[in-house]
Amino acid sequence: MAAFAPVVIKDALDVDHTFAPRNLEGGIATFVNSTGVPISDKKITLSMGKPTASGRRKVTLKLALPITQDVVVGGVSKPTVVRSIFVSMEFQFESTSTQEERADSHAFAYKLLADNVALRAIDYVEGPW
Repeated sequence: MAAFAPVVIKDALDVDHTFAPRNLEGGIATFVNSTGVPISDKKITLSMGKPTASGRRKVTLKLALPITQDVVVGGVSKPTVVRSIFVSMEFQFESTSTQEERADSHAFAYKLLADNVALRAIDYVEGPW
């Protein structure tokens, strides 16, 4: 079992962002990259569903990235979420899957995100025409 430990992810500029363990409740682990202002917290959640009757397992990873700006209201400046980006990845495995098959699915997903088709679609909102 993996430790409930910090997760460090590099951004597009190769800067490390540390997501500290925040909560482990109801089978959902939450990690937070905090600026000290909760409304601006970037969050990762990881959940592992219980096996279905047929033995299928599901692992879901979600990333929430709020974009904030200081807004002046009545002469008072306060951070406000102006938009957010959400990412969701779901892996489903049959009970008969091997560790190698699950590792392959992880590697394929990782490398798919690095592929130019996915990169152009996500970073530049360009479809593969």
